[in-house]
Amino acid sequence: MSLTMDAVLRQARPVLPVLVIEDVSLAVDLAAALQAGGISVLEVTLRTPVALDALQAMRKALPDLLIGAGTLIHVEQFEEAKDAGAQFAVSPGFTERLATAADASGLPYLPGAMTPSEVLMALEHGYRSLKLFPADGASSIKMLKSFKGPFTGIRFCPTGGVNPDNLLNFLHLPNVACVGGTWIAPSNLVRARAWDQITQLAKEACELAGNLEQTL
Repeated sequence: MSLTMDAVLRQARPVLPVLVIEDVSLAVDLAAALQAGGISVLEVTLRTPVALDALQAMRKALPDLLIGAGTLIHVEQFEEAKDAGAQFAVSPGFTERLATAADASGLPYLPGAMTPSEVLMALEHGYRSLKLFPADGASSIKMLKSFKGPFTGIRFCPTGGVNPDNLLNFLHLPNVACVGGTWIAPSNLVRARAWDQITQLAKEACELAGNLEQTL
């Protein structure tokens, strides 16, 4: 059975770490630290020259992890990501050309949306799992609540503004599959090789979410 984006988000819950990797030599240790904290799905953003090499190294060293490529904004990046071993793709927005490239690559695709019109455009192309970007806290929570009525069956991954303080507010919403965030692996901890701290941040997020699941 082929992997779907819905399945990716279910496995990622509660948190899909969004990783900006500047030193490929740190990639495997970073992924291992997150895995030790209970994370099983990662997104490597294509914002640095070494991102694809980092993704490839992670996939080779840690085959049990599900690893995707994020911040895809050019059509050619889909094939580049697939060639590097990416198992899914994420964009901050949505266009027809990106959707066509995603379809051609065969990668499960999480396009970004922020307005009702953008959600409708994605829905018309068959996407029911979307990234809400940027998610800036209280106003985005209010927006997601308002989306629940007209957009039945759409599941979101809010990203860009999610942190430990508002994590549960997002996850409590029935149309939120998981959240994306950089706070679990901030650049200062990665540069310092503070793997134990990164593992602890991942554990704390998973434990918070686990307590929530018991009350739902």
